[in-house]
Amino acid sequence: MALPLSPIDAPDLPFFDVSNPAFSVRSELVRAARESGPYARTPYGLAVLRHQEVSRLVNDKRLIQGSAAWSRHNGITGPWARWWGNIVLNKEGADHVRMRKLVNPAFSSRHVEGLVPKFQDLANELIDSFVDDGHCEFMHQFSEPYSTRVICKLLGVDDSDWETLALWAEQISLALSIAARDRLDEVEEGLAAMGAYADGLIAERRSHPKDDFLQTLVDANVDADRLDDEELRDTVILLFQGGIDTTRNQLGLGIDLFVRHPEQWTLLGQQPDLAANAVEEIMRSRPTTTWVTREAIDDCEIDGIFIPQGTTIHLFTESSGTDDRVFNPPTFDITQGDRPKHFGFGGGRHYCLGHFIARGDMTEAFALLASRLPNLRYAAEPSFLPDSGNTGPVRQPIAFGSAG
Repeated sequence: MALPLSPIDAPDLPFFDVSNPAFSVRSELVRAARESGPYARTPYGLAVLRHQEVSRLVNDKRLIQGSAAWSRHNGITGPWARWWGNIVLNKEGADHVRMRKLVNPAFSSRHVEGLVPKFQDLANELIDSFVDDGHCEFMHQFSEPYSTRVICKLLGVDDSDWETLALWAEQISLALSIAARDRLDEVEEGLAAMGAYADGLIAERRSHPKDDFLQTLVDANVDADRLDDEELRDTVILLFQGGIDTTRNQLGLGIDLFVRHPEQWTLLGQQPDLAANAVEEIMRSRPTTTWVTREAIDDCEIDGIFIPQGTTIHLFTESSGTDDRVFNPPTFDITQGDRPKHFGFGGGRHYCLGHFIARGDMTEAFALLASRLPNLRYAAEPSFLPDSGNTGPVRQPIAFGSAG
């Protein structure tokens, strides 16, 4: 394990070992600390627990995107560390602005509206395949194929290889969980395979252009001042990895919330127009990205706490999203349509590029799932990734329909 880079010298603050697989961002330990104050220490720096402080610090100009330090924190070197440092998520300044402008147009709300019928057709197709059985393994039979095939439709590529693409995305994303050090071989395997696949797509588009989003990226590569070869390849990998993994996990976490709040599932089945609210409540209450990360550019002070340069600041999304000082009550309730801002998609200049797509495809999925799968419940105990870092279900057996 890599040594902490910038421990906070504030022994009066609670300490969370966020690198321990047993640690949970939703634990009573975190709840109690949040009641005592807005901050805690971690092996890497500072954790921020309350909504007011998270809202302020997510845009603090003394802080830059902190995710780039994840590979250093975990002692990860090699191809994944290079890719992770090269993607738009972890760029700053002019490079970040340049790359974001290239990718942004494809993720506009107008573009999402045009994809809604395809989201609905896909969701119904997948539900049709298991609805008569009265049960399914939700992650593999719905969440994985749905999230993967949505990205394939967005990029205009054949979705017949969705299982392979989902596997590669899952392998790459293992590096973002606290299990990264133990599964680096899988991470590198997935990255290499997805990279080769991206190379094939790029070569095919150069030979046979199409009028779609992927083509705009390939065309931008003609001018090296806009998008170079490595950035093009890395961006295509990111679109698959990020688009598949976050939506897959978030759908599963949403199902877990609904199993534990069956009255909300019944209500959504009766009023599918509440699906957009439901997505926001899921992102607020159980985000797959359990923290937004920032890093101090220089030595600075945050509310009297000295923060050395390079310190990682973990803005706890779930803790801020369930802070009863702001969300009163914080109970999961899909009828709430005017909640304060949550940070499930991050915030500031690094706000999630794909949030319109994610909101759109999850809205259609949950509306149809709730209307077609009544009496949702677990058929067996689900299993989950550690409840820290990027999290979500690994296996999620559900049953539905008549309880008798």
